[in-house]
Amino acid sequence: MRDISNKIKTLRTAVAQATLKVDPQTIRLLKDDKIPKGDPLPVARVAVIQAAKNTHQILPYCHQLPIDYVGVDFSVNEESIDVTVTVKAIYKTGVEMEAMTGASTAVLTLYDMMKMLDETMEITGVKLLEKRGGKSDYGESFSKPLRAAVLVMSDSIAAGDKSDRSGQAIKQRLEELDIEVRDYKIIPDEPEEIKKLVLHYADEMKLDMIITTGGTGISPRDYTPEAMKDIIEREMPGIPEALRAYGQERTPYSMLSRGVAGVRGNALIINLPGSTRGVKESLDALFPSVLHAFKMIWGGGHGNRK
Repeated sequence: MRDISNKIKTLRTAVAQATLKVDPQTIRLLKDDKIPKGDPLPVARVAVIQAAKNTHQILPYCHQLPIDYVGVDFSVNEESIDVTVTVKAIYKTGVEMEAMTGASTAVLTLYDMMKMLDETMEITGVKLLEKRGGKSDYGESFSKPLRAAVLVMSDSIAAGDKSDRSGQAIKQRLEELDIEVRDYKIIPDEPEEIKKLVLHYADEMKLDMIITTGGTGISPRDYTPEAMKDIIEREMPGIPEALRAYGQERTPYSMLSRGVAGVRGNALIINLPGSTRGVKESLDALFPSVLHAFKMIWGGGHGNRK
């Protein structure tokens, strides 16, 4: 089974359709309520719901999902019955298999309840019509690559006593996203030095993104949030709230992080914790959806990059 523990929860929706080809005489019996086993449509509706909720027990590699909604629509035509199934769940993985399993089960149920009347019935198709809410729906494309800086704040790493892994993890993730890392530096936990360098990135280099790691806790040398609040023009509290909420589901210590985020000019500044694990989890929570911020910065979320 695929590991989805690093994914964020989003509203996932899938719509699938299955078609049963039926003799016109059988359709007339259905409409006249003359099927010997009873009306198959409500039975098929219940079967869809049951199948969608239990897809993980049928298909070995499907995850068990907390399904929030299953909708079933029937279209009874002259020579066919179309079943359209909509499934919704707020979770880490999609629900297309649940929708397709539900649609398949619907036409199998119809077939079973009418087979004594019609030997010509045929399931002619099961297809996915739509799926929404996955990672691809929250990505952004840009005409020019975003430009970023990675800043590591640590007395011990700056002194050469430890090697940097958190900053390197940030660099690697940004490069995987085709974001140009224009600068990468390691400095001590000195507020004035932090402010000077971030101001240089935002005001002089005019970078799009500045991601820092370290100095977000409550030890005597953790000054990063205070330094950032002197620089940021518009705070974005939702970003660190999302990072802490994501982290708290994985470690009870996430609530101790004091990182902030905000905008200075056109630069998005985000503080990440100093631990490598905390950085990697924060990056999973941030990307790709945080990139939508740039569309907002450049023109309300709908304009092209200038």
